[in-house]
Amino acid sequence: MSLAADAREAARARPFVLDALRAGVLNHSAAAAWLADEADLGRDGDADTDAIAAALRRFREELPAYATAERAASVSMRSGVGVVEGRGGPDSGDADVDPLLVVGGAAVVPEGRRTAVLGTGDVDAPALAAVLRRLAAVDVDVAAAGVAGDALVVVVGRRDGATAVRTVEGALAAVPND
Repeated sequence: MSLAADAREAARARPFVLDALRAGVLNHSAAAAWLADEADLGRDGDADTDAIAAALRRFREELPAYATAERAASVSMRSGVGVVEGRGGPDSGDADVDPLLVVGGAAVVPEGRRTAVLGTGDVDAPALAAVLRRLAAVDVDVAAAGVAGDALVVVVGRRDGATAVRTVEGALAAVPND
C-alpha cells in the first residue's frame, strides 16, 4: 500500500481524526507527526511527515463536509433500574419482568440503583454513537447502552441522571451526518 493509502486508512481507524478532517479544523502537520508515530506510518521510524500531511490534505478534499442534523426524539429518565446477568430475555423465565434492553445474557430491568435515559423517535446507531461520545466527554460512566427500532437506552449512575438527560438531548440535537 502507498503512504497516502496508509494515511487514509490510519485516519479512518481514528474517527476523531476523520471528524477533524471533515470539519476543516485539523492541523495537518501535527496530525501527520502523530499518525506517523501512532499508526507506524514510517515503518522504519523515519516517516515523511510532509508526505503524510499532503496525503491528509488531499483526503480532506474527497470527504463530505462535517455536518450535523437534529433528530426528532423525546428524552425521558427512568430511575431505579439495574443491569443484571441472566434475566429478562425471552427464555429467562421472568415473564413478569419487562426489560428496557437485553443484550446477550444481560438485561436492564426495572429494579436497581441506576438511572436509564430513554430516547424515542428518530434514533439509530449514529445517534447512539453521538450520545456515547458526549457522555464520555462530560465524564458520565455508562453501564449499558443500546438502540433498536425507535428506542435508544443508556444506563448511568443515579447521580448522573440529570446530566445524562441534558447530554442526550444535546447529542440528539446535533448528530453528525455521514
